[in-house]
Amino acid sequence: MAEKNKALKAAKYLAIATGAAAASFVLSGRLAYHFVLSRTGMNGLVGSKAQEKDKAAKMKDEYKAKLEEILQSGAKWHDDTLKEKVTIPSYDGKNLHADLFRSESGSDIYVICIHGYTSSPRNMGIYAKQFYEWGYNVLMPSLRGHADSEEEFISMGWKDRLDVIEWIKYLVNDHPECRIILHGVSMGAATTMMTVGEELPDNVKLAIEDCGYTNVWEILKHKMTQMKIPEFPFLYSANDVNKRKANFNFKEASCIEQLKKCKIPMLFIHGEADTFVPYEMLDQVYSACPTEKDILSVPDAPHARSVCAHPDMYWSKVKEFIDRHI
Repeated sequence: MAEKNKALKAAKYLAIATGAAAASFVLSGRLAYHFVLSRTGMNGLVGSKAQEKDKAAKMKDEYKAKLEEILQSGAKWHDDTLKEKVTIPSYDGKNLHADLFRSESGSDIYVICIHGYTSSPRNMGIYAKQFYEWGYNVLMPSLRGHADSEEEFISMGWKDRLDVIEWIKYLVNDHPECRIILHGVSMGAATTMMTVGEELPDNVKLAIEDCGYTNVWEILKHKMTQMKIPEFPFLYSANDVNKRKANFNFKEASCIEQLKKCKIPMLFIHGEADTFVPYEMLDQVYSACPTEKDILSVPDAPHARSVCAHPDMYWSKVKEFIDRHI
């Protein structure tokens, strides 16, 4: 009887410990998911403090502060330039919004400029301004979970790739002869690379990705390492939450796998001083693409600031690539 009681006690304690571990696993995932991939979490106290800290650090660095000033000049252009507000439904019923800058030149070329994580079309103004000055039309979507577009949670490009296809359809329906360029930065670059792995109309002529990552799992793992947050249980449990809420896992959301199915020319750009999305990822995504391609490695450029660090180098390569394929 005594042995039986000991066994029952041991089983009870084991069940309690297992339950506590399971609860801890679930809670860690919910917390990580909320703060990293939800609109509410990003705009909450913790998210806001992190963004303020990052901004303050940039302002203390004279070089980075100068790059931010250049970026803000583009945001001002976005605010001051005449644009149309466009709304379409997503494939799953969300309202998607975009800013559309129509060229006065009558060009049939449309550039879809895709912003990054926690960003907005406004922060892509530095790119839109140049494309617009070249005489192109520019469509600037707000990705789901950002700015005016609906959705609480961010999909790091995976669901966004299907939204971009809806924007492509919108342009083609209105302008059947249009020629489309995809251009994305950071998460927008990942969205671009994920999009080119889908079946696209012939109107889409080329794509430009600037500092995109290999897949969602690897970039979240990298960020957690930088923040000294253990991969287990946080990343694993957040992945489980995402599978339930968004119906995909982080490893499935792969730019590399999508690029293997690409059928259009690709230009790959990355700043050599990028620590947010590791510079080493450039070679991995470039190597995965089987189509005609080119590459630009930008000296001294931190994350998503290649266009500010060396604008002449950046735009010379972009224009050369566009002229070669359009």
